[in-house]
Amino acid sequence: MFSISNSVGQIAIFVGLTALIALLTYWKVHGKAAQQRTSGDGSTKEVFLAGGGLTWLFVAGSITLTNLSTEQLVGMNGNQMLLLAWWELSGFVGLLILAYVFVPIYYRNNCTTVTELLERRYKGGSIRTVISALFLLGNILIYLPAALYSGSLFLKSMFGVDWSLLWFAAPMAIIAAVYTITGGLRAVAVMDTYSGIGVLAIAFLVVILALAAVGFDLSTVPAERTSMIGSIDSPIPFHTLFTGMIFIQIFYWSTNQNITQKAMTAPTVKEAQKGVLAAAVVRILIIPAIVVIPGVVAYKLFGSLGDAAYGKLVAHVLPNWMSGAFAAMMMAAVIAHTSAILNSSVALYSVDFHDKFIRPVTNHWQLAAIVSIILTVTSILLVPVYENAESIINLLQQLNGLSSMPILSAFVTGLLFRNMDARAAIAGLIWGVASYAFHNFVLYVPDTLYAGETFYQHIGIGWLHYIDVMAIVLVTSVLTGLLVNRVIFGNRAVFIWSKEGRRLSALEI
Repeated sequence: MFSISNSVGQIAIFVGLTALIALLTYWKVHGKAAQQRTSGDGSTKEVFLAGGGLTWLFVAGSITLTNLSTEQLVGMNGNQMLLLAWWELSGFVGLLILAYVFVPIYYRNNCTTVTELLERRYKGGSIRTVISALFLLGNILIYLPAALYSGSLFLKSMFGVDWSLLWFAAPMAIIAAVYTITGGLRAVAVMDTYSGIGVLAIAFLVVILALAAVGFDLSTVPAERTSMIGSIDSPIPFHTLFTGMIFIQIFYWSTNQNITQKAMTAPTVKEAQKGVLAAAVVRILIIPAIVVIPGVVAYKLFGSLGDAAYGKLVAHVLPNWMSGAFAAMMMAAVIAHTSAILNSSVALYSVDFHDKFIRPVTNHWQLAAIVSIILTVTSILLVPVYENAESIINLLQQLNGLSSMPILSAFVTGLLFRNMDARAAIAGLIWGVASYAFHNFVLYVPDTLYAGETFYQHIGIGWLHYIDVMAIVLVTSVLTGLLVNRVIFGNRAVFIWSKEGRRLSALEI
């Protein structure tokens, strides 16, 4: 760990690389952005989909960095066990489903937001508004402040200073807003790609140096921290890989606005698919190692550190001059990740709320600036809320469950059935949120504190993990929607691959 007071070189490298990424991004996007502003093009396609002109490389870079930020590097390594790699390994399957199932659907329906697809699939547009609101609330209350929190915690731990997290969070949030306001998704995607190359390269180097620091020997680490077979009380019990895990990945990669928006920025379906597949290759070859191995090594070197493990290990194994470089890359990753979520949030608000309920938007650049400023302020103010989290990644996964499976149920019924009333889908969604909340926040109660860890006592079925519950929530939400559609609204849902379903689909085309 190094001290800022005598690390002028590291700070110079940190500032220099941060400025270089900004200059490269400006050089790449300024001409196009200036042209669009001069011509008065404040359209949704230009601001939120980069004009549909990004090549596969930038699609892949944007998807990768929208996902891979300090929540993953800090949070997963903070668990200090190899088991967490399953989140990334199963993500490979989720990206394949996005490429071959959902990308063609989104392009065929000319979507800017994923919620537009739902409105076209249901009778009535209320489902679009409700789900868009859930996405927005998730971004405002969870994704934006959590990204700033984890990034700030990493920098604080790495630099070894006793500053408030807000001293780190505020500058990153403001810079992220500047990217979003001045360059739209085009600037965000380009910055994602440039910073992503640096983050992946140095993060992989950290893995090699970390293993070298312990002689490539993890044999003395407790077995539960090196096993890939999770026990019933672990973060990922092994059986959950065959229950809710795949559905979590389908939701995250294929129906989550923050990710799918990046896949809709290419000029053609094939170019978008190339970008998604490139992101999938990175996901399977590089990401699992960088998000779990350093944490396990940190356990062997320092013991149990929680979310501070990654920052301390990086400061321990990297040369001083490279620590500044990695800090710059990590800061760029947080900024890019935050910018991407900001842009997605502005898109949801502009297209699904302002345009529909207030007045038509004539220039999305101007509205994006106003909304970005508001969300930047709220995200900074919410950072302290996450400071008491025992594990940021486990907390995020559990909070995401409140809306992820209910939202996915609306996509399942909308895409697999015809003659569905939007209000029936909302009923299924409400059931899903309520049942998941009851299981996770009522049936689980704090039991005891020991050695700084909280244990939870389950009142109901002991082996039922929250990932299992997600699968149950999805199935029961779909069934609730179909039942309400038939009993309350008198509609008989038709399966799309039945004879009648194919006929109705042909009429839609």
